[in-house]
This record gives sequence, structure tokens and C-alpha cells, in this order.
Amino acid sequence: MSFLKHIAISDDSKVPKFRQLMNQITDNISNKNIQADEKLPSINVMSKELSISRDTVEKAYRELQKQKIVISIAGKGNYICVSKIKKKFNVLYLINKLSTYKMDVFNAFKAAVGEKYQTDYHIYHCDDTLFLNLLNLNKNVYDYYVIMPHFKDNNEAYLDFTEEVFSAINLIPKEKLILLDNNEMAIEGNIIEIYQDFEDDIYKALKNELVKIRKYDTFILIVPEHSLYPYPKGILKGFKKFCTELEMPYEILTAFSESTPLNKKDLFMVIEELDLICLIGQAKKQKLKLGKHIGVIAFNETPFKQLLNIAVISTDFQQMGETAAEMILEKRTGKVKNPFNFIIRKSI
Repeated sequence: MSFLKHIAISDDSKVPKFRQLMNQITDNISNKNIQADEKLPSINVMSKELSISRDTVEKAYRELQKQKIVISIAGKGNYICVSKIKKKFNVLYLINKLSTYKMDVFNAFKAAVGEKYQTDYHIYHCDDTLFLNLLNLNKNVYDYYVIMPHFKDNNEAYLDFTEEVFSAINLIPKEKLILLDNNEMAIEGNIIEIYQDFEDDIYKALKNELVKIRKYDTFILIVPEHSLYPYPKGILKGFKKFCTELEMPYEILTAFSESTPLNKKDLFMVIEELDLICLIGQAKKQKLKLGKHIGVIAFNETPFKQLLNIAVISTDFQQMGETAAEMILEKRTGKVKNPFNFIIRKSI
């Protein structure tokens, strides 16, 4: 039972204790600290030595039996029944906010890495304190840390990151770090980074559909003044660059309301879903048809926009998750710009 000196259960970890025990037993098999046919300590002994409950040990042994790593022999105890195992990797996935498209990235990632990877996710709501606490609690616990680093300041406005956040992320071993979506952090070293370039993406997407956009007289961007989202400043720059270069009249609004004028031959690009709903409702009241009297482009693909046939400018969220997974599986590092699409629908 000398392998017990290699096992330590953390009270602070978010990983359940039974799973910590399972992971450490399998790690010890991989490291040859435990041999095939070796007898494991009894439930009582393991419970006492590690200061954990009998139920925790029993659950860990039971799960290992299901995986055919441990075999229980009546009246004799539990024995290791494999000489080597395929290690299951643990991934901590930190998401800044709950949304359809953020979960699309997560679900695509989880499906692509497969069953060999146990992926746990937490949502930190753009709060740097909550984020730092999650990182601290799970320090040195996971094989990989996948992070979407977007935060807010004291005025609830978007913030790329704080010095404390940068320092904490920079302490993660580079071979374990995957950054998604935000490439402003400039972490040095061989990491995986899948990012969007909001300014360039918007500019190129609009330019590629110039013929459709030229049908309209005025291009109106509705961009929130205070937002927890990363894209307004990048979108604003790309939008202004496009309109200025093409000499297209444009306006910038911070919100859409019932008092916002709707004129024929106006083209709207909308960031927030609430503004989109309000705009559609107002157009209906004034009997203005989308794609005929006025044009509407939304940002970020969702089932809701598909259902309403709204044209969308959006990064490929599924591809973002799949690319991150592929780079982990293939042990590749580097920066990859995620594909960006203009999905043409009837609203334009």
C-alpha cells in the first residue's frame, strides 16, 4: 500500500472527492505505482488514511469496477485488474456568460474531444473575482484549462481583462492553456488560441456583400453604450471603416425604441437581441417588410434568428470548439483565426 503516499485528496477542489480518488488511482496505475493484481486497501483503511468518508471510497471503487479497472472478489477485497489503462484527461472550461452561441462552442468542443476527456464547465458571469476564485480552487487539478476571457468593470461595461486576471492566467502551464474568442491578452509561450478579429471580420463581411448593401440609402448600426460583450468597439471600427471607404451615409444609435424613426431604404445592423425584437415589432406596426422596405442584419447566429429569417454576421461557433479540440488531440499549439460568415437571408 506504499502507493498511498502518492494520493492526496483536496477539500478545496471543485472535483468531487470520489472522482479525485478514482483519478489518482488510475494515475498511479499509469505511473506503475500500482501493479496489476495488487490488492487495494479496504474501504475502512482507505477512508481512515485519506480522511474521507466510507461512502466516498465505496463510490470510487464501484465506479472503477464499472470501468473494469478494479475487480471485487467476495471475502477477499478489491484488486487491480489491468496493468495499464488509457488515461482520462480532465478539462476545466470557463465560460464568461450563458448564451446559445457560447454553449454551441462548449458542446462542439466536448463532442470533438470525446469520452477520453472529462470536461467540467463553470460560468463566471464576466466577474473577475468569481473567475479568480474558480481558478484558485482548481489550481493544478486539471490537465487543460479552456478559457473565454471576457470581463466587466465597476460600471458594468465590457473590459478585456484586469492585471490580476492576466497574472492568474499567465501562471497556468502553457501546455495546458487554451484561450477562446479574445486575443487581446497576448500571453507569451506555446499556447492554443482560437480568436475573432471583430474589426477586420465585420469590414470584410460587409464588403463581400456590397451589392446587397448598396440597395439601401442609409446604414444604421445599433450598438449598446454599456455592454458586457466584447464586440461593440471592434464592430464599431469595422463598420465605420466600411461606410467611410465606400462613402455610404451612416448613423450610430445606442439603442432602438418605439420613438426611433424607420424610413424606407434604411439598413440596420443590430447587436443586442432586445433591440432586434423591438425593431421587428416596430417595422410590423408600420407595415414595413424586412428585405423589401428596410434591411436588417443581426450579430451572432441563434435559432431565433434562423426562425425569423434574419440575415446574420457571425463567427462559426461550432468550428471554434472543434478547432480547440483538434489542437488538443493533435498536440498542436498556435493562434488560429476562427472563420467568420455573412449568412444572407430574406431580411436583407
